[in-house]
Amino acid sequence: MPADPSAVAPLTVRRVGVLVPWANQAVEEELAQLGGPGVVFHYARLVPASRTTAVDDSFWHGLRSAATDAVDSMRHLPLHSIVLACTSAGFTGGPPLPPCVITAFDALTAVLYRRRLARIVLATPYPQPVTRAEAAALGDHGIHVLAHVSLGQDDGYPDISPRQILSLCAGLPKAALAQADALVLSCTGWRTLAAATALQEQLGIPVVSSNRALAAHTLTPAPGAAP
Repeated sequence: MPADPSAVAPLTVRRVGVLVPWANQAVEEELAQLGGPGVVFHYARLVPASRTTAVDDSFWHGLRSAATDAVDSMRHLPLHSIVLACTSAGFTGGPPLPPCVITAFDALTAVLYRRRLARIVLATPYPQPVTRAEAAALGDHGIHVLAHVSLGQDDGYPDISPRQILSLCAGLPKAALAQADALVLSCTGWRTLAAATALQEQLGIPVVSSNRALAAHTLTPAPGAAP
């Protein structure tokens, strides 16, 4: 006998606004695979006034400045949360974001706290100074970065292959890996899902990417929500 439709609990829908840097190709691809049942993503693309794509002050400041209008464009949607899908914009300078916006860096630190992953090794596609700035910012949040490696690129993140990510992480010191609670693959702009799965099997420690952290944030109950 077919199941009685009235006996099936309705699926709770969680709507998340996602502010995407205008050249980012990875966020929509990966969140579609990582989002939980009932999670609906609504996207707005952020175009910096400089119309640049390389990570630098004009890019970060431009994203932050564009966020206000992007949030306003979603004002009629019943959103549970709004995220800025850029990690580096969360630990660099620029105009203040609307108070409702959570950056990928915020989501990343929240996941590390929640899972008690206090000692990490860090891999990024960023230039070295940006990677060092992230390591320092994580340290300010009580997360100890035992070692970090980077590709040294300021642009072209969609073209980075899983093989390049694996090769990059092979350069992490073994002593640091032996002490680490997790490996963090920072940046929403490179595709990390395949590499993260391989690295987790290879290293035997959790691998947390920026996009995985954003997806985890979508499953966190909104403030004041019923348990």
